[in-house]
Amino acid sequence: MSLFAEDDLTCDAFLGGKLHLWQPRRGRGYRAGVDPVLLAASVEATAGQSVLELGCGVGAAVLCLGARVPGLALTGCELQPAYADLARRNGRDVLEVVEADLTDMPLHLRQRQFDHVLANPPYFDRAASVQSRDPGREAALGEATPLRQWVRMAAKRLKPKGQAHFIHRAERLPELLAALPHEMGSVEVLPLASRVGRLPELILLRARKNGRGAFRLHHSYAMHLGTRHEGDGKSYVPEIEAVLRSGAPLVFPTS
Repeated sequence: MSLFAEDDLTCDAFLGGKLHLWQPRRGRGYRAGVDPVLLAASVEATAGQSVLELGCGVGAAVLCLGARVPGLALTGCELQPAYADLARRNGRDVLEVVEADLTDMPLHLRQRQFDHVLANPPYFDRAASVQSRDPGREAALGEATPLRQWVRMAAKRLKPKGQAHFIHRAERLPELLAALPHEMGSVEVLPLASRVGRLPELILLRARKNGRGAFRLHHSYAMHLGTRHEGDGKSYVPEIEAVLRSGAPLVFPTS
């Protein structure tokens, strides 16, 4: 994919203006939405730790995490040259971007391990869905690399006791769980529903390398106020509003 022309880009505010990201204009490619922000908010990282995002796109998730937790060593791996170029531009001096297929990383990246690896893999199995005409959107949304490969590569790049973090469609949870290597334990799943009384559409999953904790399936988290859509406003619950507008963490329940 060739690099984007300046007229094809917008510079958009995230986290209430704490972060600005260059990304394709609507209709010109894949644009980051709420999901990578939620993924970043769920990562319990601390200053001095190292973080790798697989399939980082323009860097939305890893840079949102870096904006919330200063002092992290941030790395992104991105297949598409045009999006890798935007990630470098967005990350400036704080994000190392490696342009590579996650299943064929360069040696210098394969030789490293990280405290946290996060990923927002493509949601849709194209054997049962319609392909996007835009190559950038298709690479972001249409599964070309099997989900099990994303999970396996994340686990391989973790330090002992490091954590892998994923956001995905709820119906793909069985595949995610089945793909976890035997050394990945202390698995927690937080389902995300649009509203109270609705089935969850997304899940956040985290697992620890060499973790020994029991599997935990938390109650569904409703992201919007009310039981139905009442207007054009987003109407997020205060906790999600704080994540999206103020860069607050999204805390997994402790009981």
